[in-house]
Amino acid sequence: LLPGVPGVPPAKVVIIGAGVVGMNATKVAAGMGAIVTVLDINVDKLRYIDDILPPNVRTLTSNPHTLRDAVKDADLLVGAVLVTGDKAPVLVTREMLKGMKPGSVIVDVAVDQGGCVETTRPTTHDEPIFIDEGIVHYCVTNIPGAVPKTSSYALANATFPYLKQIADKGWKKAAAENGAIAHGINMIEGRITSHEIAHLFGFKAAEISSVPG
Repeated sequence: LLPGVPGVPPAKVVIIGAGVVGMNATKVAAGMGAIVTVLDINVDKLRYIDDILPPNVRTLTSNPHTLRDAVKDADLLVGAVLVTGDKAPVLVTREMLKGMKPGSVIVDVAVDQGGCVETTRPTTHDEPIFIDEGIVHYCVTNIPGAVPKTSSYALANATFPYLKQIADKGWKKAAAENGAIAHGINMIEGRITSHEIAHLFGFKAAEISSVPG
């Protein structure tokens, strides 16, 4: 029970990553009354969290020492690490899990990019969990699929303005006028235009301007 009850302390929640996923996980856990620790390498994000969230949230600069100590103390660990266009780095090793309390829970939201926990493997909504080293793992790919109506509305609201620009102007003009659209294009006419994806697979990225369209 994350907030605890009279005579029983609240749970300790550790969140790795202070991006969109990590920030929302922090708000939910803090709102429930848990003791929350957020780790990130971006000090500006940590300052922002310190400024806007309540005293039951603390922030730590992520490094092997702070991460190891935080993981050992966690009742719930949320992996919210994202490296754009690349696999998530494995930050939590199997050896770290051996120091966690039996029955603790890991939610690795980074599973879609390979996971940031060494023991992560993809699960489904039908069979969402498995136990490894005595730790409960929840590693469902496409977690928003649990709330399909809400997540579909949210996705449509976020993407429709870009789709409208592409429909009105064509992809090339829309990409030239809007850097967000250009950055979102991964491949054109069989050529990889995303530098991150090209680097991941050992190819050279083509510039969008060089592709006919």
